[in-house]
Amino acid sequence: MRHHRPRRSHAPHAPRTPRTPRTPLLAAVTLLLAGLLPLFGGASPAQAAADGNLARNPGFEDGLAGWSCSGGSGVAVGAPVHGGGGALKASPAGADNARCAQAVAVRPGSSYTLSAWVQGPGGGEPGEPVPGAPGGLKAVTATTTADGGDPGPGPGPGGPSVPKHAVTGYWQNFSNGATVQKISDVQSQYDIIAVAFADATATPGAVDFRLDPALNYSEAQFKADIAAKQAAGKSVIISIGGERGTVTVNDAASAARFADSVYALMQKYGFDGVDIDLENGLNPTYMTQALRALSAKAGSKLVITMAPQTIDMQSTSASYFRTALNIKDILTVVNMQYYNSGSMNGCDGKVYAQGSVDFLTALACIQLEGGLDPSQVGLGLPASPRAAGGGYVSPSVVNNALDCLAKGTGCGAFKPSKTYPGIRGAMTWSTNWDAAAGNAWSGAVGPHVHGLP
Repeated sequence: MRHHRPRRSHAPHAPRTPRTPRTPLLAAVTLLLAGLLPLFGGASPAQAAADGNLARNPGFEDGLAGWSCSGGSGVAVGAPVHGGGGALKASPAGADNARCAQAVAVRPGSSYTLSAWVQGPGGGEPGEPVPGAPGGLKAVTATTTADGGDPGPGPGPGGPSVPKHAVTGYWQNFSNGATVQKISDVQSQYDIIAVAFADATATPGAVDFRLDPALNYSEAQFKADIAAKQAAGKSVIISIGGERGTVTVNDAASAARFADSVYALMQKYGFDGVDIDLENGLNPTYMTQALRALSAKAGSKLVITMAPQTIDMQSTSASYFRTALNIKDILTVVNMQYYNSGSMNGCDGKVYAQGSVDFLTALACIQLEGGLDPSQVGLGLPASPRAAGGGYVSPSVVNNALDCLAKGTGCGAFKPSKTYPGIRGAMTWSTNWDAAAGNAWSGAVGPHVHGLP
């Protein structure tokens, strides 16, 4: 049985109480942590030392026990070391800062000394000599954090063919009543074409893709059509998942297999990147690892998109949102599905029902204010009422929502406190359903997206 686009219906959600920030109790400590000692008022150095180092495994003698590194970028080494038997070597990936951290419990109202020895700055090619060590580094800090933290540097470059404002459309590798298309038939308004879907294999983490025989579409012609779209300035990517697609990436081995298998599909068919449309859960730690490994293989032109459900982007602590923030430096766009949803909280804490301009703008605001760059936020809508179980809005409503977010015009009852002129654009399920409805969606939304400031 073939995959179908998500048609999952959710019961209306009861109004949620906005999260109350917890009292800060944890200190986020980064880099080579040599010591974190409490400095209590009037305490002698001996008394301070008696309290002990609050950091776990500060010398990395026990490997990375107690530490976590962004994108799996850190490794414990035996040389060079400053003292003791270990040190941390962290290698940035792309624009990442190779951040390694651990949470340390501290006492409210107290001061702490954080000292570290850092050898760097690095920046050369792998295998180049490590630069000489600078002088000792010592800082006094009382910084504490409870949740989240800096999601990383700005948005990644994506592929050079992805315009500032882009329209994404899913192409169906199956027939479900919508117009059957070849890639060459996809409407010209679509800048990113997501081929739906790659399938899980029997090997955890690995995926594969085969053209549906019912489409009567040869592999050679499929590849040629992809190349022709790319020559016209479009990006063609492979989408992973869908409503019924279960891909398991929950350990380092499956993360590596995911990256290897997606990269193999990119090489085989010429795909520009990958779309993550996993609707049965994902592990942010290992999906981050997988996507960073893929980025290391494919380079800076890799296009990475995501299509989470609304529930997945209600909070920065949710797995999908965390994954998006983890890879912010290499992420192209998150096209959340504003359909098959029911009611959800907006960024103002009010509850909005799907099918309205307020639903689109108030939920997009959560992502825009939660750490994603405006260029990484897109509005995902059905191309026609037949394309989804609920949540369809006319193209004019999509355009009004985009104007509200980009320019502050066309808003409903909800109006963001500021504008986001860099918002990426919109997505639809699917190019096939769009064709079945006379291209009404792409004909109206496409020119509007491309005309945004």
